[in-house]
Amino acid sequence: MFDIGALELLVVGVVALIVVGPERLPRLARTAGLWIGRARRAFSAVKEEIEREIKADELKEILRKQANSNPLETILEEGRDSRSTATPSASSRAEGPKDGS
Repeated sequence: MFDIGALELLVVGVVALIVVGPERLPRLARTAGLWIGRARRAFSAVKEEIEREIKADELKEILRKQANSNPLETILEEGRDSRSTATPSASSRAEGPKDGS
């Protein structure tokens, strides 16, 4: 995110030591760490929520496409058509002839 090197961190630390003083610097660092942690957690929560919404939208789009194409209905119609024009099934052949023989 930020491209901060070791030299920049050293300069910030020295300036903070001069401005704040050695007595209050540990408390300032602790407070800054807490705020940075809170900010990171808030950003990650927002990021996760956005990713969840994107996935939900993708799922809705997939379901909408499937509903529009009706593959199950097409398969059922094809099955009905093939049964009416096909030869007798294996179960009807297993029953034997129906002429009473």
